[in-house]
Amino acid sequence: MIEFNDYKSEIENQWCPGCPNFGILTALKRALVSLGKEPHQVCLVSGIGQAAKLPHYLRCNLFNGLHGRAIPAAIGIHVANPTLTTIVTTGEGDCYGEGGNHFLHALRRNPDITVIVHNNEIYALTKGQGSPTTPRGEKTRLQFTGVEAAQAQMLSTAIIYECAFVARGFAGNMNHLSELFVSAIAHRGLSLVEVIQPCIIYGTRLVSWYRERVELLPADYDRRDRTAALETALAQGNRIPIGVLYEGPPRPLFAERYRKRMGEQPLAELPLIRQKTIAARLAPWNRNQ
Repeated sequence: MIEFNDYKSEIENQWCPGCPNFGILTALKRALVSLGKEPHQVCLVSGIGQAAKLPHYLRCNLFNGLHGRAIPAAIGIHVANPTLTTIVTTGEGDCYGEGGNHFLHALRRNPDITVIVHNNEIYALTKGQGSPTTPRGEKTRLQFTGVEAAQAQMLSTAIIYECAFVARGFAGNMNHLSELFVSAIAHRGLSLVEVIQPCIIYGTRLVSWYRERVELLPADYDRRDRTAALETALAQGNRIPIGVLYEGPPRPLFAERYRKRMGEQPLAELPLIRQKTIAARLAPWNRNQ
């Protein structure tokens, strides 16, 4: 029986007290326990940023890499060992900014990974610059007169690319967020969950501002209606819908379709090459040195 404390890490947490990232961490732990996943069956992948620290605070396999490069690393892990539950935890700057090209091509390829994007609409780790999702006109510590670039609309972009699971959650509603994580991780193929995670230090809106505006999608919302999903993702105003925005038809998984064609096995399933065999192969090379 998997328990919540099985995922307890001994690493000292470096987030600010009261940061909504704690809600995301708790929701993810609950989801993994609910799914019956043991720590050794999970691999968390991250880049750089406050969101990218999350794998340090959850006991499991992890890979912490370069800024914006979490998705290609996760795809490599997925290809090498598809039995692992591979989850990317990333900030909107890390994923949509530095890693934007990798994000777009992951949508095309459909690897069997889950991407959790902590969206606080600011570069918090570097103290308050505008990020790809900062609204136009918003004044930041770097954009003194307001952000001039248009706000990136990456949920709608994912829907256009036919990502078959696209959701939005709120760090202030851990029960609902945990349910979203369960559905996303259980989904075969690329799952995207963008989490509203206001920064309590450099953010321009309070957590309470979002709490007053987020609302669950209605029970009769058709998550398989792609047109409605686009309209919901792009909706502007004082109401912010959260839930599964889009769930499309199944798509072939990245790497799996190539294996079927080529008759290859994942790297993790290949037999280990014995040390003597390696030494024998290297012997001619060593003699020539």
